[in-house]
Amino acid sequence: MNKLIHTLIFSFSLFLLVTSAFSQEIVVYSARKEHLIKPVFDLYTKETRIKIKYITDKAPVLLQRIKAEGENTPADLLITVDAGNLWYAANQGILQPVSSDVLITNIPSYLRDPENKWFGLSLRARTIVYSTERVKPDELATYEDLAKTEWNGRLVLRTSKKVYNQSLVAMLIKEHGEKETAGIVKGWVSNLAAPPFSNDTKVMEAIIAGQGDVGIVNTYYFGRLAKKDPTIPIALFWPNQSSGGVHVNVSGAGVVAASKNTKNKAAAIAFLEWLSTEKAQQIFADINMEYPVNPDVPVNPTVASWGTFKQNKINLKNAGENQAAAIMLMDRVGYK
Repeated sequence: MNKLIHTLIFSFSLFLLVTSAFSQEIVVYSARKEHLIKPVFDLYTKETRIKIKYITDKAPVLLQRIKAEGENTPADLLITVDAGNLWYAANQGILQPVSSDVLITNIPSYLRDPENKWFGLSLRARTIVYSTERVKPDELATYEDLAKTEWNGRLVLRTSKKVYNQSLVAMLIKEHGEKETAGIVKGWVSNLAAPPFSNDTKVMEAIIAGQGDVGIVNTYYFGRLAKKDPTIPIALFWPNQSSGGVHVNVSGAGVVAASKNTKNKAAAIAFLEWLSTEKAQQIFADINMEYPVNPDVPVNPTVASWGTFKQNKINLKNAGENQAAAIMLMDRVGYK
């Protein structure tokens, strides 16, 4: 009943906004690539007649741009990938708190900022991938177990320079503390079959080529590769199902704090709320073969075919809070 009431309130608020703002324009800075966001923007414009002007670039570039523009920034909304980047934006005063029953109802608490400065919009799992020719699923269990000697010369990883791995290690620090996490990551480094690769696709290609047997990747990279060739001899494994759960992360957004235009702030919040609803969630997640953050929205059939899993529900703010410690830890144990 509460969800129905919130949906009705949101729909009425959106109606009032639309009827008074046919010529209004929202400016979005997005670290999510154009082909992943433009269909969502186009649909919103079609439904509301509110135009969305956007620029895309890498997250660090956009964050520095907003800081440099200060109160003169045209940006109303920031969309970026990884909770570490979202936390940084909030911590640097780039994002402002948003009061919205719709967002609180639609997005689980661990996938949004405790102060409501940012909200996850699509969920990705960073999980284990393995060779179906050389590894049996019952040989696998946890991220931590990949540090054991049985995986010596068999593990392949992406570089520690990528924020996805920094966030994974940051969350391990939250769960285990720095000393134990250092032991885990040092074990990973000792087990590497090759120097770290530049991206997740190369990790999987190395496993397919027999260069290694097991790795850690974001699920949508697996989806892209499997879409090109459904016969590839690799599969996903969901680790830590008897403990904390699979490490998850988000693409998300927040309202830019420096924007002084009250009317645009209301429009940006309304758009953010719309992005958490079923129609938008399906498009936002499906385009990149991710998972909706809204638990009431069905998962794409292809993504659902990979199986269900227990998620780690530690709040993702920790991916940002522990990121500096994670980077230093990885450097200290030789994870390049």
